[in-house]
Amino acid sequence: MNEQNDTPSEQPTGAKQDAIDINDFVFAATGARVRRLTLPSGEHWFPAVDVAARLGYSNTRDALKSHVDPSLQMSLSEIAQGVGTADTLRKLAGHRLQRSMKMVNLKGLVQLVNACTKPECGPFKNWVCEVIETVQRDGSYSLDPAPVQPAPDGTTAYLMPQQVADAIVRLEERNIRADEELAVARIERIEQMRRTNEHLGRITDQLGLTNEHLGRVSDHLGRTNDHLGRVNDRLGALADRVGGVHDVLGRLADSLDVIADRLRPAGPVRSAVTPQRLLATWRAKNLVVTEDVHAVAAYLAPALVRGPVHCRLEEVADRTGLTLDRVHDCVRMLLKRGCMRQAGVGAGGLPVYVLP
Repeated sequence: MNEQNDTPSEQPTGAKQDAIDINDFVFAATGARVRRLTLPSGEHWFPAVDVAARLGYSNTRDALKSHVDPSLQMSLSEIAQGVGTADTLRKLAGHRLQRSMKMVNLKGLVQLVNACTKPECGPFKNWVCEVIETVQRDGSYSLDPAPVQPAPDGTTAYLMPQQVADAIVRLEERNIRADEELAVARIERIEQMRRTNEHLGRITDQLGLTNEHLGRVSDHLGRTNDHLGRVNDRLGALADRVGGVHDVLGRLADSLDVIADRLRPAGPVRSAVTPQRLLATWRAKNLVVTEDVHAVAAYLAPALVRGPVHCRLEEVADRTGLTLDRVHDCVRMLLKRGCMRQAGVGAGGLPVYVLP
């Protein structure tokens, strides 16, 4: 079989042709088409990174160090020294071949294949073993003529070894299946992305509606807070008015108590009483005695049994520990229940209280 080179510009006119198509040979060995550099002498060199990747080696440098003889590997810059023309450099750049790349020749490629543990390399290894066995037994290895496939230039064509042909067929079938699975996976991924985008769109719409609803709720709460603020202002004004009315009514009640005491006729002189008896008498008159009222009554009773009392509310508050307003309320309670009465105003404007 004549060489069918994918990149004919790499093979100069008149160069030596391979007995086996080098493309098919490399494909059978690695399972893929790899880049190659063909020298004017017909020698082929391959990027080690391509070969190692196709054969499943994780580290190209370790693979070369462990499995390939140093004489079978070379950097691209060393190979290109003898043919470093501008046209050659353009071709190398066109194939994305960098001058720092490590290259292996055909023998180095075979060594990498023989060290590979992938099961796809099995048929190629068996054919290599068959070639070695045939050479050892017969002294040479020749390919059968292929009359049904004559070369266009009139030269002799050769049959591809059956093991290599089978390996190529299996690799092609595997690549076709891989392409089909990749296409199905790509379609499924696109469909999944479409469904995801639709779901995200619905979520976005729902979030938009939720934000709009929250905005309306916030506006309503703001209006409600404003209304409550106005209501609180009105209640405060009303409370101030009610407090003023209570003060007026309190002063009016005090004035009425004073007038009632003045109009009440003086009674006979009471016999001497004790503060305890006086307190008991006040309880008998259905006086609701709370702790505050009892404290004020207990303070005033001893003075009342001795005579008129000039009552200073601040002093009562200091002695009882009550507030001035609470002392005032308790005194009013004692006056309303008839426990004592106001007999006028003494020096300094202090009210004077006596027993009724």
